[in-house]
Amino acid sequence: MSARLVVGLTGGIGSGKSAVTAGFERLGVPVVDADLVAREVVMPGSDGLREVVEAFGPDVLGADGMLDRKKLRLLVFDDDMKRKQLESILHPKIRDRIRDALAAIASPYCILCVPLLVERQGYENVDRILVIDCSEELQIERVMSRDNLTRQQVEAIMRSQATREQRLAIADDVIENSRGLDALRAPIARLHAKYTDIAENPGTQQ
Repeated sequence: MSARLVVGLTGGIGSGKSAVTAGFERLGVPVVDADLVAREVVMPGSDGLREVVEAFGPDVLGADGMLDRKKLRLLVFDDDMKRKQLESILHPKIRDRIRDALAAIASPYCILCVPLLVERQGYENVDRILVIDCSEELQIERVMSRDNLTRQQVEAIMRSQATREQRLAIADDVIENSRGLDALRAPIARLHAKYTDIAENPGTQQ
């Protein structure tokens, strides 16, 4: 059995996607996180890791045999050819695993968290799109503090992502996340009720 409604959750770096998905999980909603799936497909012993090492060399491995994601990210960030090569290795594996995970869910609805949903046009698995939104300045402040990056580094990452306007243009629902964790409870509860109703009453349009 699979969920009757799949909500694609997305947002820019530092927007608070993890906090919102955690809020839905506390309400018992299954969450499939594309970032976690991306890590699973390159675990030691996996075909994904073997193919990445064959393509980019053993220097992308850490001392523990795990993929050094930061080193790999720096290697492909400014090289379109290498980035496309990496995507051709990983994206089919990620898509297959996400499809299998969604098919195994027995729940009225679930959350599929896809940080680059807009950029990858990954709409085929989702019925609705929920965008987590905040100001670009707040994104920068959060990521600088969280990841110990410079403003220039954060701005470069943001330039590689969809714009705030592009994300909002495709949103069915929006959670504005600029006031802290406590302020997220009410909109998450409201959307939980809304999504449950839509899933249980398929003709409902809200």
